[in-house]
Amino acid sequence: MRPTLVFDYDGAIHNTMRIYEPAFRETYAWLVENRYCEEQPISSEQIAGWLGLNSKEMWNSFLPQLPQEVKDEASHRVGSSMVEQIKTHKAVWYSGAKEVLNELYEAGYQMLILSNCKISYRKSHWKEFAMKKWFSAFYDCESYDFAPKTEIIHNVQNQFPGPYIVIGDRYSDLECARACDSLFVGCKYGFGKENELEEADYLIDAIQQLPEIIDLTR
Repeated sequence: MRPTLVFDYDGAIHNTMRIYEPAFRETYAWLVENRYCEEQPISSEQIAGWLGLNSKEMWNSFLPQLPQEVKDEASHRVGSSMVEQIKTHKAVWYSGAKEVLNELYEAGYQMLILSNCKISYRKSHWKEFAMKKWFSAFYDCESYDFAPKTEIIHNVQNQFPGPYIVIGDRYSDLECARACDSLFVGCKYGFGKENELEEADYLIDAIQQLPEIIDLTR
């Protein structure tokens, strides 16, 4: 029986920094201008480190002292900016991603997305990239009250019986794989730090290597 492939999205398929960094910097300028925080230099590497966290985790990590209503507004601004960029075709997938998905789909694999994203983000990407061509479902964390992937995966199991292979770039994806007793393929080209993927069953440097790894698991 072929396993169902459960993909993370940002950092595994979508090169998120293209739209996340400008959205974040625009929102951060608004926070500074309105004196919600003191301005400080923020590197692209620091911004990339937040990818893979849900929006609540990100703002609690970056500016925990902000009032909740300000965190909510900042989160809304980032999300709205990213959706607008998706609609104007600024979002990009990693080179080779569509070809790999075509190959896996034609080989008969069922594929899903499980992402720490919001509903509007999910819907915008689903439409922009015509994702129903490859994926049977796209799970976002907002629909589950921003629960961790280790919990959401049990909803996946109810709808799509295993076995599974989980593919992602962050430790949260590894935890998700372990929560459903699955193999994990770590994407070194994504946004996680190298030590996050130390316990991965397999590692890939580019998405083009994924079909060969999937074949090895059979």
